[in-house]
Amino acid sequence: MDTSENPDGAGRGVARTNGEHEFETLDSTDVYVGNILALRADEVAMPGGARARREVVEHLGAVAVVALDEDDQVVLIHQYRYPLGRRLWELPAGLLDVAGEEPVRTAQRELVEEAGLAATNWSVLVDIATSPGFTDESVRVFLATGLSDVERPAAVGDEEADLVIHRVPLAEAVGMVLSGEIVNSPAVSGLLAAQEVHAGRAKPRPVDAAWRDRPSSFGSRAR
Repeated sequence: MDTSENPDGAGRGVARTNGEHEFETLDSTDVYVGNILALRADEVAMPGGARARREVVEHLGAVAVVALDEDDQVVLIHQYRYPLGRRLWELPAGLLDVAGEEPVRTAQRELVEEAGLAATNWSVLVDIATSPGFTDESVRVFLATGLSDVERPAAVGDEEADLVIHRVPLAEAVGMVLSGEIVNSPAVSGLLAAQEVHAGRAKPRPVDAAWRDRPSSFGSRAR
């Protein structure tokens, strides 16, 4: 009988279940509930009959936009990120924090608010599970083309007041990803996907494509 080391440190082997085990939640406790996320601790049934504690960060989910103009330049945002203690190059993006709003509408609104742009053509590039080992956060990255300038809102939030907007050639932005200058995960994934679409090696999906991992737990709390 095949056995494997117990990942929870019990020091005993368990029979391999080969993808057939049901990881049932046996108990769940809220540790923290905030404005945009919650932390809960679950007791989960593991293969072999053991129980394991799994700490899960519930998140609203988010969208990001690769806005590509007619000169093949992409819009980047330079924004301070407090947890990392520095400014990062990112895509225009925002939380799915308006109840009932479709993700593409959120993306359109964020593109106006952060970059002062509207777009006539929208499609889906990629969906990203940002760190599935501990959070249900997922980000949908859209491709927006047919850009036009629009007025940005006069009033902005504290962080948005410090944003720097810059356009760079898509090829240069991809180079920034590969050199490690761009590390934000939606930006990394979105820019590489946009390069494949732009080169004709891939096709984007429609804006209403199924989003299997769109977060729902935290939003359900508010409802």
